[in-house]
Amino acid sequence: MRIADVLRSKGTAVATVEPGASVAHLVAVLAEHNVGALVVVGDDGIAGIVSERDVVRRLHETGADLLRSSVADIMTAEVFTCSPKDAVDDLTVVMTERRFRHVPVVDGGRLVGIVSIGDVVKSRISQLEAGQDQLAAYIAQG
Repeated sequence: MRIADVLRSKGTAVATVEPGASVAHLVAVLAEHNVGALVVVGDDGIAGIVSERDVVRRLHETGADLLRSSVADIMTAEVFTCSPKDAVDDLTVVMTERRFRHVPVVDGGRLVGIVSIGDVVKSRISQLEAGQDQLAAYIAQG
């Protein structure tokens, strides 16, 4: 199974935020879209990624003043991305080893989706269920 298959199932919508937006705005967009992370997009494309965890950890360090800070102050600027052609199993390994929960999907330099650890687990469960159904059908025939 490829990342393109996951996107076909879940959709390609990606919630984004600009690096200069306030953290208060970021929190509102996270809540509005009911997501755990946003891709930070600037004039030159993907500038970073920022998650609920980033907000919580920095809030613990700096307090409520964080809400007036910019997204650029708390985002992760080094973003790991994947391609629609990548295998889900390969991405699962990378996400687990590097402890990523969200990975933007880029095709031809353009943001075309985002995949969460929940998406890859769901796709793996679907694969296992399909295999189980095939085995049951085989046994029932034989």
